[in-house]
Amino acid sequence: MENSQDEYERLVAQHRWEVPERYNIAVDVCDRHPREKLAMIHEHFSGAIREVSWGELQDLSNRFANLLAEHGVTRGDRVAVVLPPTPETAAVFFATWKLGALLLSMSVLYGDEGIRHRLGDAEPRVLLTDATNAERFGDEIGARLIVLAEGAAVDMPSDFDQVDTLADDPAQLYYTSGTTGMAKGIVHAHRYILAHEEFRYCHDVREGERFHGMGEWAWAAGICPLLGPWRRGAVQCVYQREAGFEPHKQLDFLSRHGVTNVFATPTAIRSMMSIADAGTRYPQQFRIVCSAGEPLNPEAIRWFREQYRVTVLDFYGLTESYPLCANFPFMEVREGSMGKPMPGWQVAILDEDEREVAQGERGEICLRARTNPHFPLGYWRLPEETERTFGGEWFHTKDAARMDADGYVWYEGRADDVIIAAGYRIGPFEVESACLEHDAVAEAAAVAAPDERRGNVVKAFIVLAAGHEPSDELAEEIKGFVRERLSAYAYPRLIEFTEDLPKTLTGKIRRVELRERSKPTR
Repeated sequence: MENSQDEYERLVAQHRWEVPERYNIAVDVCDRHPREKLAMIHEHFSGAIREVSWGELQDLSNRFANLLAEHGVTRGDRVAVVLPPTPETAAVFFATWKLGALLLSMSVLYGDEGIRHRLGDAEPRVLLTDATNAERFGDEIGARLIVLAEGAAVDMPSDFDQVDTLADDPAQLYYTSGTTGMAKGIVHAHRYILAHEEFRYCHDVREGERFHGMGEWAWAAGICPLLGPWRRGAVQCVYQREAGFEPHKQLDFLSRHGVTNVFATPTAIRSMMSIADAGTRYPQQFRIVCSAGEPLNPEAIRWFREQYRVTVLDFYGLTESYPLCANFPFMEVREGSMGKPMPGWQVAILDEDEREVAQGERGEICLRARTNPHFPLGYWRLPEETERTFGGEWFHTKDAARMDADGYVWYEGRADDVIIAAGYRIGPFEVESACLEHDAVAEAAAVAAPDERRGNVVKAFIVLAAGHEPSDELAEEIKGFVRERLSAYAYPRLIEFTEDLPKTLTGKIRRVELRERSKPTR
């Protein structure tokens, strides 16, 4: 890897964004493929397997486009979807874009309140769901309810003249899963999928290879790993789970189908770590495995390498714009780093006055606004907040990081998650990573806890691994373990054992809730 820096600089220097004036996701991702080519291998949790060609998906998406049009959907309308990952669901996505409408896909795991908020805010023309979820929706949803029967044919014509769309026309409505307040809608244009070059630079997706994404088809880290590899000619291997993530079933699925390219989430990888003999029990053909959604701890990278002789490539971004930074197959992976800025993305670590911080110093990850196709059109129906967030020279991620001498970016938590104890500034992520090195620790979250003498001290909430019980002795052992690896000021002076950690739907730790739990009661 001695020439990896030269290769990286070459890619950055040569990169040019190519965004046509007129562009439609469905035409680019779906309709341009040969009809006979395999598009998807879908496995239902019952064991039923379907192989779906591009011709089938093209016809199915046209039938759904005609169905949606019959229900009054026109350009600019919102189409809400609460469906499991199936070929029909993907076809509904394409149908929505062919009509010039906006897709709002929601996870079947969302709570009723979360779905009601999104429906009330987005005001979709129609809501498509299945019989399992239909009973969750009453007359008050404000949209026409279309219930799809599993495996049933769509009795509509298979010809459809798609709406002519500009690359800047709205196509996707995501809702942020923030730690405070109600979720806000983020509107992306058709062009946003063109910015997902992680499938070129990181995944190195090859024509015809089998790809699998572990994210839900309800947020960017689920839908983009569906569309991006399809653009580059991959065959999508899709597993329709019965319930939550089950690492044994997931690894078995990947093994049986010979998947070579994978997008995983850190939460999923950490779940796999509970299987001590994963590599021998579920042999794989992995060529590339990448991860995003939250920081990937070094021990998870090492576990995966030990089991499968593959180094997971971590990359970073937000629903508003991602991936800003990434690790690449041709570069040295520095465990715990999110890699380097993506070619074409102007990323900098800035202080409160939008000046670049000194090398190695903590600052905020910022993206120069409007410099790539993924930059959003704005927040849904929030013009003032859109202007505040996206109207300046820089988009502020509110994530803290530092950049080392070689240009690698190291995540240090949310900008407002920094722990200041006895004058020291401590990033929670480094504390959590050190805790996770201990055999007894399955999950960890570090926050500031009030202390009369020091102002604040580090407090760690610990979820224990199987076979370990909470005790004062174990708490002291973990404290000493972390102190030895970090420093005398950064180790957790307080440890609270808990059965689970509060998380957003995308698996990010809700530290704001843990900070509230750490405040003294009166």
